Formats: sequence, structure tokens, C-alpha cells
Amino acid sequence: MKNTKWLYYLMLTFLVILSWYFYQRMTDRTYEGMTIIPEEHDDIPLYKGLEATMSNYKMKGDHWMGIYVFYLEELPKLGWEVSELDSAIDDHAPENDWGGFYSSWRKVGFDGELSISSHFNQGEGYTEVIFDKHPIYHSSVWIEGPPKNACVYVDSGNESCRTINDKETIQSLVDFINDGIDWDDQSTEPRSSKKTYLFDDLKVEVLYEGDKEIYMKSDKGIKVMKPESEFLKIISQ
Repeated sequence: MKNTKWLYYLMLTFLVILSWYFYQRMTDRTYEGMTIIPEEHDDIPLYKGLEATMSNYKMKGDHWMGIYVFYLEELPKLGWEVSELDSAIDDHAPENDWGGFYSSWRKVGFDGELSISSHFNQGEGYTEVIFDKHPIYHSSVWIEGPPKNACVYVDSGNESCRTINDKETIQSLVDFINDGIDWDDQSTEPRSSKKTYLFDDLKVEVLYEGDKEIYMKSDKGIKVMKPESEFLKIISQ
């Protein structure tokens, strides 16, 4: 009888602990807004003192310079190569002491690009650090060098192609098209407006609508780009 009673208490205690564990896991929002968690990667060290707070890491005081040096020294030892680096480390103006840094890193075997940025939040008195994971985008060159001839079709029927004579406008169009991100997914969402350009023998369709992503189609494939105001201004002429 006594053994049965103790067994009952042990089972009850186990169920309470198990319920508490699953409740903690379900209600734990510590890493909710993060695309990558350094603690889950052996090759992404966490600067001592940083604590996770849903979308970023925080640390009391101004430590962004130390964090900058730490990752600049430690990540290459773990196989990372820096692909972009920008900081206010050389800006000695006192009013910019809150400034921080942005860095992006690539590594063989890592699917994407790792970014680490940090700054000092004067209002709260905390250093904030954001770890993020991005896909690696590619932009293939569709137009090699300045085209000899460029024109834009006047209507959707492609009956007439109006010559573009302004060299700056042509170069801007070429730059925007070349900088567009290669779109592997061949499907595109409908857009209400379309402009068709001809650069020598290459015909490029530009599909756009308000603040939605812009699609560009040609025999070379499909590209996508953000609705840059300067580009929209040019293609609206």
C-alpha cells in the first residue's frame, strides 16, 4: 500500500514537472523575432554579457566597439569571411559615440549570409545587437556596356518604339535593370502597368504597380526589384 502511494506521488510530481516544462517552451518568446540564434550555432560565438530579448540582444552600458572588435577577430577564426563592413569606429566626434557598426559574413556550407549589427541606445543605456540571416541574392548583367540604340514602346500593342536620346536616362535604366535581383521562381504576380524597352536586340518588359515589387522580363529570364522612386519616375515618363 505504501509503495503504491509513493508511486502515485512520484507520477504526480513527474506530470507537474513535465507540464511546467512544456508550458515554459510554449510561452517562451525569448527568441521569437530572430531569424538566427547564435546559441544554436557552434561557429557563431555570443559576446559575453549579451542577453536575448525577443528580436535582439542587449547589454547594459556602451559596448558596441568591444563587440565590433570581438567579432572582427573571432569570426575569421571560425571560417567566416566578411563581405560587408561599415562602422563609426573611426568617427571621433563626441556626438557620434552612440554610433555602431554593420557587418555581413559568408561561410562555405552556410545557407545564406550572416549579418551582425550593433549600436548604443542612449535613451535606454543599453548596447543592442542584432543577428540576422539573409538569403544571398544574385544580379546577372543583362546589358553589357552602353547600348547603341534604346527605345520605349509607346503602347501595349508595340506598334511604335520611341527613341530615347538622353544618355543619362539610358544609363539609369541600364543600371536599374542590371542591378535587379535574379528571380528563380518563374511565376510573377499581376501588375496593372507595363513598359517595354528595347536595348539594341534585347527587349525588356517592366511590370509595376504602386509600391509593389517590380518585375522585369526578357529572354534572359526574370528579375525583381523594390519600387525605387527614381526608377518609377523614369518609367512613368
